[in-house]
Amino acid sequence: MAKAAQNPVAAMISVPFQNNTNFNVGPEEETQNILNIQPVIPFSLNENWNLITRTIIPVISQPRFAPGQDRENGIGDVQFSAFLSPVQPTSGGWIWGAGPIAQLDTSSDDRLGAQRWGLGPSVVFLRPTGAWVYGALINNVFDVGGDDDRDDINQMLIQPFVNYNFPDKPGRYLTFAPIVTVNWEADSGDKWTVPLGGGIGQIIKWGKTPVNLQASAYYNVESPENGADWQMRLQLQFMFPK
Repeated sequence: MAKAAQNPVAAMISVPFQNNTNFNVGPEEETQNILNIQPVIPFSLNENWNLITRTIIPVISQPRFAPGQDRENGIGDVQFSAFLSPVQPTSGGWIWGAGPIAQLDTSSDDRLGAQRWGLGPSVVFLRPTGAWVYGALINNVFDVGGDDDRDDINQMLIQPFVNYNFPDKPGRYLTFAPIVTVNWEADSGDKWTVPLGGGIGQIIKWGKTPVNLQASAYYNVESPENGADWQMRLQLQFMFPK
């Protein structure tokens, strides 16, 4: 069950609630909080292929970026991904999925989103081997419309992940899953956000429902001006295996 939770294209319904608290954000060095609600719903296309859909709904508490400005709370831009993934791994044991990612102009305030629509490719690949699960998720979103007065979107996300599952402690694991982002439209010194860190997770059961609990922390060794210094990530994931 832990390895299924670590597989972004597992053919299993799950609902993760991932809370990211970013510290020292903006010129006022205040705290930003982003709760990502990320339902994953798989569809069986035939005996060889699955379609795995993932929606990310960000609930944001945005700090002020100027004196006299208030904190803004609301919904950010929703992202939707659809991965076409083979039912069986490759002969080398690799699991993969590929498809589009769409960014929707859904923010409840102009400070919480890009005010533009986006589209691009997304791919994930991973390999479970023994106690380890390792791989990466990569996507790039380009703007395809919206408010022409707002900045263009050309942003890449790279999330490598390495998990070690303790053989003698079922459901417990160590995780390394930093979210690296690159804003290709930004100035040269402000393009990259590169976190380093890690955390620990445990699968438990609430009644008959498996639940994945995870806590981790990441320090940004590279970040744009007014970006966070470090991040605390807490996750609660409900899993509904067949």
